Amino acid sequence: QVQLVESGGGLAQAGGSLRLSCAASGHTLNNYYTMGWFRQGPGKEREFVAANRWTGSTTYYAESVKGRFTISRDNAKNTIYLQMNSLKPEDTAVYYCAASKRVLARLTVHDIDAYASWGQGTRVTVSS
Repeated sequence: QVQLVESGGGLAQAGGSLRLSCAASGHTLNNYYTMGWFRQGPGKEREFVAANRWTGSTTYYAESVKGRFTISRDNAKNTIYLQMNSLKPEDTAVYYCAASKRVLARLTVHDIDAYASWGQGTRVTVSS
């Protein structure tokens, strides 16, 4: 299994921005077809945020972040990113990146069980 390590979390003010990174090691991400970001807020279940295919340009976003967050990747660095703009207090959560060996689509990218590898998470706190 690939090892995933997130970084870039921290404290931001409402309206501010943060950029999360997820670096993969152990195995190339070329064997994983879909990369995703999830988050778990205080007292909430883990929820889907964004995903993209490791090759190609297909991306998916949760409605709550569409237009504010952007998922991207650097294949050469084996790294995916989550640019978060116009942050809101409700974005406060621990953010996790995940890798799936499946080609996930619109109806399946939200499925936590479809992802084989997970990072340890990075905490994002947005103050009002």
